[in-house]
Amino acid sequence: MLYAIMAEDAPYSLETRLKTRSLHLARLEQLKSEGRLILAGPHPTIDSPDPGNAGFTGSLIVAEFTSLEDAQTWANADPYKEAGVYARVTVKPFKKVLP
Repeated sequence: MLYAIMAEDAPYSLETRLKTRSLHLARLEQLKSEGRLILAGPHPTIDSPDPGNAGFTGSLIVAEFTSLEDAQTWANADPYKEAGVYARVTVKPFKKVLP
């Protein structure tokens, strides 16, 4: 089943986000190589694809897991969460309707 992982960044976490990015992306690449990643990306703080020093307010990941528990376990092990970039992470079942 698909699950949406919705994360909110902690205030002033951009520097830590940038330092931890390669580890975070490596986990996403693993999901992608397994054919389980539907989409992933950050929420820019400002209306721009490259917010620069304004940074990000969080991230969204939609991926396939065997259960809600597995999705939550995966999300809890994210390098951004472990480094304190994410202040809060919510995991919910997701039903893709379109496209």
